[in-house]
Amino acid sequence: MDHFAAHEEQLASQRMRQKLEEVNVAAQTNFVPVQSHLHYIVQKTYFKCAYECFDRSKSQEEISSCVEKCSVLSNLQHTLEMAQFQERLNRSLRVCQDKYKAARLQNKNDAMKDLVSCAERSIQKASRGLLWN
Repeated sequence: MDHFAAHEEQLASQRMRQKLEEVNVAAQTNFVPVQSHLHYIVQKTYFKCAYECFDRSKSQEEISSCVEKCSVLSNLQHTLEMAQFQERLNRSLRVCQDKYKAARLQNKNDAMKDLVSCAERSIQKASRGLLWN
């Protein structure tokens, strides 16, 4: 790799880090509706489950134990949804990075622009998937 190519790669890495920081800030800002939606889903799951616990044939101890299990299950659901969201996003961003590397090998001038565009689409797609699932 010649000096010019190494410098280009360094600039691309720097731009990528900067873009990822921008994406992180945007994700934090735009994640509020996603968090709100997840909170709603978790609460809904919990209350549906807890409702089923209240049965006159059960003792107070059985009811309490059942409600506690509901709490654990709803939190587990939230954790799994977040893990799936992160996995989809990571997978999608890895595809973008692979496309960028291939474009750089082909000396395409707009490789960085394509990478940024791909990353933004990935984030939007992953967020929509979380909100509407």
